[in-house]
Amino acid sequence: MTDIEAILGDEAEALLGYECKGIDKSRLHAPGPGFVDEVLALSDRPPRVLRAMQTLYNNGRLAGSGYLSILPVDQGVEHSGGASFAPNPLYFDPEHIVELALEGGCNAVASTLGVLGRVSRKYAHRIPFLVKFNHNELLTYPTMHDQTLFASVEQAYELGAMAVGATVYFGSQESRRQIEEVSEAFARAHELGMVCVLWAYLRNSAFKKDGVDYHTAADLTGQANHLAASIGADIIKQKQATTNGGFEAIGFGKTHPLMYDELMKGNHPIDLVRYQVANCYMGRVGMINSGGPSGKDDLHQAVRTAVINKRAGGMGLISGRKAFQKPMQEGVELLNAIQDVYLSDTVGLA
Repeated sequence: MTDIEAILGDEAEALLGYECKGIDKSRLHAPGPGFVDEVLALSDRPPRVLRAMQTLYNNGRLAGSGYLSILPVDQGVEHSGGASFAPNPLYFDPEHIVELALEGGCNAVASTLGVLGRVSRKYAHRIPFLVKFNHNELLTYPTMHDQTLFASVEQAYELGAMAVGATVYFGSQESRRQIEEVSEAFARAHELGMVCVLWAYLRNSAFKKDGVDYHTAADLTGQANHLAASIGADIIKQKQATTNGGFEAIGFGKTHPLMYDELMKGNHPIDLVRYQVANCYMGRVGMINSGGPSGKDDLHQAVRTAVINKRAGGMGLISGRKAFQKPMQEGVELLNAIQDVYLSDTVGLA
């Protein structure tokens, strides 16, 4: 706990001592060792999905805690291989991606069919694989933003994956097609016994207004989470809320004054993320926050994100660039620092 406080610095008291003023923690289905038995098993998920989810929970340094630490490395497609791996060319080789997840004590490694397929016979039995089956790619010119199917659920199953993942760009003109594709794919994945993880991201140029980027607004991302849960996601990956009032600023959608006055009262970061969790059926669907891009303050930002996520009722962190764009040992240390937040009994629900 002393290390966590030291890393947070001046923010320690504001984050570690805060109690939510909006949605009370007693209303949440909080993560914990019994989550599969007490929450997921009450759903329509087949027994093989329950087994796969428990396998995720029982791996890595967080095994048995009910929290998740996942290493995602799909940026070679999403951002280009050069832009992603130039800081550390080691990770052009898929084997080193999986080794980082293993050495870093992660519950799972998430990547593309190409990356995980190339090393599946060596590693699929050693760490759970999460195959991301759709992607945006930036080689098309002029640049477009859409999610395209790169792989099938059956291919992920054949290489031994425990889970599949996909992105929907909610708010985009293409989102209706993406919702249909992902919903169908998730239904098939559940039939085959795999966990389904949705990157529930927003994408619309109109969501930036008057110098404010509402792609991370609590109200908009909260609704994205609600839609993600509606199409069968078992885990939702979401950018951590940093602002609010997107519906009102942009002037669309449906709102209620109590959304802002009561459910997100005070606009504290933990209250904003608590609202994101509430839209995941009050935590019946786990929410993991993304770690964000690599920068000069990675350790502080990663631990800060983990503290907010855990205290809000989230299920963990999925952090990639902050880890793999460093020498491997530094990446391992950063992943371990994130995990220490979830292992700490003194960092509890706000």
